[in-house]
Amino acid sequence: MQKKVKYIIKLDLIPQLKDREKEELKQVTDKFAFRTNDYYNSLINWDDPEDPIRRIVIPTTEELDVWGKLHASNESKYMKVHGLEHKYPDTALLLVTDVCGIYCRFCFRKRLFMNDNDEVARDVSEGLEYIRNHPEINNVLLTGGDPLVLATFKLEKTLKALAEIPHVRIVRIGSKMLAVNPFRVIDDPSLLELFEWFNTETGKKLYLMNHFNHPRELTKEARKAVELVQKTGTTLTNQTPILKGINDNEETLRELLEELSFMGVPPYYVFQCRPTAGNKTYSTKIEETIDLVESVRSKVSGLAARVRYVMSHETGKIEILGKGSDLIFFRYHRAADPENAGKFMIYKRNPDAHWFDDYKELVEEYKVETQEQFV
Repeated sequence: MQKKVKYIIKLDLIPQLKDREKEELKQVTDKFAFRTNDYYNSLINWDDPEDPIRRIVIPTTEELDVWGKLHASNESKYMKVHGLEHKYPDTALLLVTDVCGIYCRFCFRKRLFMNDNDEVARDVSEGLEYIRNHPEINNVLLTGGDPLVLATFKLEKTLKALAEIPHVRIVRIGSKMLAVNPFRVIDDPSLLELFEWFNTETGKKLYLMNHFNHPRELTKEARKAVELVQKTGTTLTNQTPILKGINDNEETLRELLEELSFMGVPPYYVFQCRPTAGNKTYSTKIEETIDLVESVRSKVSGLAARVRYVMSHETGKIEILGKGSDLIFFRYHRAADPENAGKFMIYKRNPDAHWFDDYKELVEEYKVETQEQFV
């Protein structure tokens, strides 16, 4: 099954695109970076201009529509040292690379792939020192960019350093690599040995947070990569935004969630697409998406149905619970401000809303009494 995957960063190198398309899309790639590979391109039905895999990776001129902002969740607000975000007390994010296997057109961190961005730390030593000095951090998420783009020996240095920090119990790797280039896993036994070492020798646990967006990404190669990672003792989960024209219909979303659960990769979150610049063409209306998610949840088994529909808002992870005839219900699943922990909120409905900030009429809120407030 060995394959040398070829990465592509120029539209001119994609023969399936017409010259006219390449010329039109140049203005898009001049603004937002482009990257794909020949394996992922092979999943595209090039005869279908609305092919969902094509929409994930091939630019469209709609990305130039003025909408949203590059820092949709204002992540830099929580940047404590170069390359490290600390938003929730027990969790730290290490931005370890500014490269991915492909650049998803709906990416909420597309700013990282721009020339003037300096959020990612090539040297994570400052971030590691911050983690050592904050014993409340018990889990660390390696993200970026895609950490599995890194050479295994570089990833090994970071994992070994985290393994030596007593209060770090979990390390999560956020990656779409099994979907876009499963040969990164299949053809690198040293990566699998590293994962197995971390799970069996350190007393800690490794999680691989996958990013399968569509059932067609679940190829025989992707399934093989999943099996190999599972054999290392690593726990796999999946998260995806709901994306217009990609997975925003019941048949597709149901198949995705079910197949993942059958593979032992239970769904974790489905996200509301962030209002990031360039993402208008991918964003769905919240109140329509509630119906989609709940309809699918009612038709799948418990493991697939446990998925949560959330927004990664500047103030925290907000779960979208449901709606009534006039009202919509939210709850802070994770809150950056302890005052918001577990807060339940009822707003007047807004059928045109794409994001939490589009709701203006707060009807009622209930604040949970946390243990700290009783101390």
